[in-house]
Amino acid sequence: MEKMSKSKYNVVNPDDICEEYGADCLRLYEMFLGPLEQSKPWNTQGLSGVYGFLKKFYNLYFDGDAVSVSDDEPTKEEYKILHTLIKKVFYDLENFSFNTSVSSFMIAVNELQKLRCNKRKILEPLAIIISPYAPHICEELWSVLGHSKSIEFAPFPKLDEKYLAEDEIDYPVSFNGKMRFKLSLPADLEVKQIEEAILKDERTVKQLEGNSPKKVIIVPKKIINIVI
Repeated sequence: MEKMSKSKYNVVNPDDICEEYGADCLRLYEMFLGPLEQSKPWNTQGLSGVYGFLKKFYNLYFDGDAVSVSDDEPTKEEYKILHTLIKKVFYDLENFSFNTSVSSFMIAVNELQKLRCNKRKILEPLAIIISPYAPHICEELWSVLGHSKSIEFAPFPKLDEKYLAEDEIDYPVSFNGKMRFKLSLPADLEVKQIEEAILKDERTVKQLEGNSPKKVIIVPKKIINIVI
């Protein structure tokens, strides 16, 4: 890509970008380009993707032109999306990895959009998390949510690891080291319970062909290997 230079008349005026896309879009795009310490190619065509993300984010709080935020309790899946994001952003902030934070914002907003999430307990902390990166739009949404004080004074959401715990584990089930199928089991089962469950499974019965296994090797939350 050609280097920007006044002599080549290819300099992009930030004021023009702010006028067309908004200052938040410019801020996010510059952070999204890559690590701060690296030089990066600058291409205004990439702004449209960030602009699309901001529209999706903004629309989570609305149904058409009307504000639509519910006080219903979020689902476990919605909480998991939020707390996965909190954990990632904590790490990114400490390591100045702002580009990966922006990627995480996009993933979280896409997932919440698919779930049609409009829960206050999700959308309020979401706005706080994104506010250092896109302060203008988040300030507006904070006001829309009914707050009179600036979002800058809102405490950063706390991570709760319980929402990240897996309810089920997909165990790859192998016979003599060859994986044949997967079996979903509750994450809190003990080894003996896992062995009982796998030996009762009809797919295991078929593989054994009436024989008893020589050995059942179980690594909790990872693998099951049956030696026949």
